[in-house]
Amino acid sequence: MPAVMVRYTLKPGHAERNEALVRAVYRELHDTQPSGFRYATFKLDDGLTFIHVAAHEGESPLRELKAFAEFQAAIRERCDEEPIVTQAEEIGSYPRPA
Repeated sequence: MPAVMVRYTLKPGHAERNEALVRAVYRELHDTQPSGFRYATFKLDDGLTFIHVAAHEGESPLRELKAFAEFQAAIRERCDEEPIVTQAEEIGSYPRPA
């Protein structure tokens, strides 16, 4: 299952809005429950750096979500350091996906 990691740092004062947009994505994911998809978001201890990790089979279901489109709409305006996308290969995880 291919994985993608996205890391970016926000401008001061934008973390709260960013978190609200991310939480909306998770609400929509919980509503739609796409299969073959894992997604996690982390905020680092500086309070401004975020890491998103997604793993999926086939096309990413994020592209279909209204909330994700809203999250992406002004991401560059919120960022001090723009998103860096890195492809990753999973070596292991716990617990293993069902």
